[in-house]
Amino acid sequence: MTHLKRKALLLALVAGTLTLAGCQNLSSPVIRFDRQVNYGDAKGVELVTNEFGSTDLQMIAEKMTGSLLETGIFQGRPTVTISTVKNKTSEYIDTTNVMNSIQTTLVKSGKVRFTRSINEMQAGVDELQRQNQSGLYKQNTTAKVGQMTAAKYSLEGELTSIVKQSASTKDVFYKFTLKLFDVQEGTIEWQDEKEIRKTSSR
Repeated sequence: MTHLKRKALLLALVAGTLTLAGCQNLSSPVIRFDRQVNYGDAKGVELVTNEFGSTDLQMIAEKMTGSLLETGIFQGRPTVTISTVKNKTSEYIDTTNVMNSIQTTLVKSGKVRFTRSINEMQAGVDELQRQNQSGLYKQNTTAKVGQMTAAKYSLEGELTSIVKQSASTKDVFYKFTLKLFDVQEGTIEWQDEKEIRKTSSR
């Protein structure tokens, strides 16, 4: 076999291999795993950035619930509702998530009951209407309208931040303030705050 024939045969084999590989890629896409994922400690300190993170949420919830339960104000398992939690920072922060953590700990303590918040009330109204107006349920089993328990206390919170930045350093100061109001009297029965400072350098 001449040199030219051998070269032509080699080129034909390479072309055929590439064509076959292309057909296989169309029918069987290659899945690549570019990242390795591991489970971490949910309670571990998170310092990826100096923005508001999971550790900040946990510290706030722990401070607020501990302070509230130490007061002894929850005698006889009073009812509480979550009113508003204002985010006055420049970041998008899910303040509902913060209050959910606080509410969960307080409910588990067995010392307080929570009524529906303003954001949750519509779901309760819809369920009452469904039971009483749809005609699907036995009348002696439906929840009666006008029987909800009103909240004795209301929780209102506020999250603020102060950000200072230079060419090499960024300092972020957070302050979370939580107040417990007596709904009837309009008085503040308890108040506490948690301060957090986070600094990063380039």
